[in-house]
Amino acid sequence: MRVDIAWWDLDGSAATVDSLREHLRDGTADHWAEVEGLRLKFWMADRDRNRWGAVMLWEAARPAAIPPNRAAELIGFPPTHRLSFEIEAVVEGAYTVEALHGLGPVFAP
Repeated sequence: MRVDIAWWDLDGSAATVDSLREHLRDGTADHWAEVEGLRLKFWMADRDRNRWGAVMLWEAARPAAIPPNRAAELIGFPPTHRLSFEIEAVVEGAYTVEALHGLGPVFAP
């Protein structure tokens, strides 16, 4: 397994946490649900530090065909930090929420 992390410092961009959140509401997140080998993707925001990012957990290497990086287009530049790591171990804890798909403020009514 692998994990990719993309993180933007939004200073110097017209994009904001709110505009990027709205972008996800427009269906962008749904495009990722069909990507082969993607186990989990989550988007994250740090409003206090004006940052936006995503983490992608892959069953193996990231495939060549993934949806376009709309965040980079909206922000106006590539991620400030892009990291990729091999996963050494995975555990799932005791949880009550069965499925993660559709959680988060983007999907709130």
